[in-house]
Amino acid sequence: MGGCGPWARPELLVLLGSAWLWVGSAHPTPPGPTLAPGPQLRFRLAGYPRKHNEGRVEVFYNDEWGTVCDDDFTLGNAHVLCRHLGFVAATGWAHSAKYGKGVGRIWLDNVNCAGTEKSIGDCKHRGWGNSDCSHEEDAGVVCKDERIPGFKDSNVIETEQSHVEEVRLRPVVSGGRRQLPVTEGIVEVRYKDSWAQICDQGWDSHNSRVVCGMMGFPAEKKVNRNFYRLASKSQPKQKRREDVGPKKRLFTERQQLNYRLHSVSCTGMEVHLSMCSFEFYRGNSSAACGAGMPAVVSCVPGPLFTTGSAHKKKQRQQQQQQQGQPRIRLKGGARVGEGRVEVLKSSEWGTICDDRWNLQSASVVCRELGFGSAKEALTGARMGQGTGPIHLNEVQCRGTEKSLWNCPFRNITQEDCKHSEDAAVRCNIPYMGYENLIRLAGGRTEFEGRVEVKRGSKWGTVCSDGWTTKEAMVACRQLGLGYSLHAVTETWYWDASNVTEMVMSGVKCAGHEMSLSHCQHHGASLSCRNTGTRFAAGVICSETASDLLLHAPLVQETAYIEDRPLHMLYCAAEENCLASSARLANWPYGHRRLLRFSSQIHNRGRADFRPKAGRHSWVWHECHRHYHSMDIFTHYDILTPNGTKVAEGHKASFCLEDTECEEDVAKRYECANFGEQGITVGCWDLYRHDIDCQWIDITDVKPGNYILQVVINPNFEVAESDFTNNAMKCNCKYDGHRIWVHSCHIGDAFSEEANKRFEQYPGQLNNQIS
Repeated sequence: MGGCGPWARPELLVLLGSAWLWVGSAHPTPPGPTLAPGPQLRFRLAGYPRKHNEGRVEVFYNDEWGTVCDDDFTLGNAHVLCRHLGFVAATGWAHSAKYGKGVGRIWLDNVNCAGTEKSIGDCKHRGWGNSDCSHEEDAGVVCKDERIPGFKDSNVIETEQSHVEEVRLRPVVSGGRRQLPVTEGIVEVRYKDSWAQICDQGWDSHNSRVVCGMMGFPAEKKVNRNFYRLASKSQPKQKRREDVGPKKRLFTERQQLNYRLHSVSCTGMEVHLSMCSFEFYRGNSSAACGAGMPAVVSCVPGPLFTTGSAHKKKQRQQQQQQQGQPRIRLKGGARVGEGRVEVLKSSEWGTICDDRWNLQSASVVCRELGFGSAKEALTGARMGQGTGPIHLNEVQCRGTEKSLWNCPFRNITQEDCKHSEDAAVRCNIPYMGYENLIRLAGGRTEFEGRVEVKRGSKWGTVCSDGWTTKEAMVACRQLGLGYSLHAVTETWYWDASNVTEMVMSGVKCAGHEMSLSHCQHHGASLSCRNTGTRFAAGVICSETASDLLLHAPLVQETAYIEDRPLHMLYCAAEENCLASSARLANWPYGHRRLLRFSSQIHNRGRADFRPKAGRHSWVWHECHRHYHSMDIFTHYDILTPNGTKVAEGHKASFCLEDTECEEDVAKRYECANFGEQGITVGCWDLYRHDIDCQWIDITDVKPGNYILQVVINPNFEVAESDFTNNAMKCNCKYDGHRIWVHSCHIGDAFSEEANKRFEQYPGQLNNQIS
């Protein structure tokens, strides 16, 4: 390769995408108590996704690259390693193979640095190669983006020549520039302060698949290279227009081609172009590429991002209906294309254990759902813990499978995994530009402020009439700021903007939309009760949120009927816990028939559940002698099979507190002595069947077959990462004297077919429940 124009070294192709450097003679490594003499050490940052100053730590020792275990890892260790890498200090570190699992030896374990050592060899550790870890425990570091003064860049072997971070598709067709997402164009990589092209000699569909995955598209399609060849040749403008026709008219401006890469070779399993092998041009590369041309890619968008007529969308929906319900979904994510992975097996949704979970398996999930390749394969229930069964373990996809179900996996056993090990993904999604049409003004931080949206060329406010948590969730998603913590309807204290005109009103969202413009709204016919910036809509966003769900089996186990005398129900009547007909009863004589049950409400999210109202506005109830932090915390309903409500109850938050917690989780909330109320992540609040209002008044209900429904946080007063799991349903038979409650489950726990069977349940003919 020495006589060729391109510069490349075979050994660097293996190290593509990682930064590594020598600790050479300028910085000799002094011998430490556990450092074996002889070989010099090299260090590099590796893994994906990452920036240039972060990554998995890899050490070259004894002629072999290896990793560092995260056992006992500290910020002091990270400081020493970052200085080895030429950075002044560390700002953080990562555990559990955040940047992907390494290969080869695990050279160091139980490293313990004070942070001031000159070499990692001066720190205490178990000895080179002595480790009891797996690569699932590979440590990473985040270094401060500031180089050590005088640090010789010549020590950096992996320099910009072999580093590819940013990639884009540049459309060259007139219609292509206006329409998002961009699905077809010339592939370009960031080079210095501009963009450079890739020579397409040897370019194949595997390469296109990788690029499309990075751009957020599940698949690639064949492209008309002849059309683009015209664009790359210097021809008279009029001639080019005649050749390609008016529908595909090229932009007339000419751009000097600047080739950067050639001989790109991907297998199709990679999640980023930097993981493929390729070679770099050096020097003046504008005349390079010989008979080739810039690499061009055309991608197939997923259903959420398909543009075109309503007729095409309707056809696509019909195709999806014919294929049946999907067997995979994402839950609990704040943004589109991220969440906990759940799969449908034996008509029941369940999670995946994170053992051996990697970017290849995550990418199969992402593409199956209509997104691109995976940005991150998340472990340790980073998107909250699921419920129900854990269906799969040790999923090992190659990355080319059409479905996760085509990948090898191991069926779970009871002792294998817990929901604290639920796997999750963050997928690449197409750039749609929605975040450029919304902004926050006046807030103390970037996560809060008055919402301003761009309509046409004008920025303006949003009317706060009907502005709820659901609308705020969409706004935070569009901003890329996570979940909504609060939906704010008075924003006079955020009045720091010169924007005063209202441009949007009547916003009503389902909660899943990608942009406020996708929600129902008044359009050009604005209507708002309270005008002016004081009543403009605002949000407080958060990267994390709670997630409440009811423990369904406990409801089934504890349900029973009690005939309670009226003279014992005065406090309950005061708090509206009885049916309306109770007002007409002959107090204090007679009784009410109550369906009692216990409810155990777990917080499986990533933030504590706190009442919306501050302690100063809690309501004191003298009769029960406690504070209500939420007027309605749960709804209890008895429904007929067709959904008609025949009895109802509600439960105020008598006392939101941590009754019990999982192992290693400390209680934070206790109601005694006007204490703080809430439910900590990993804890649950238990309302026993024998306390007031923990019932439904069924005095007026006739014998028959019904559905018992319990809904937590029914008015969406407090933001959660997932509202679809807030409802629980049970089948029940009431014969006028006794009640049988069975088949209790969280509302979205079963397949669509199983839910239909549940709703069409014919009822019990006897008291034998199978």
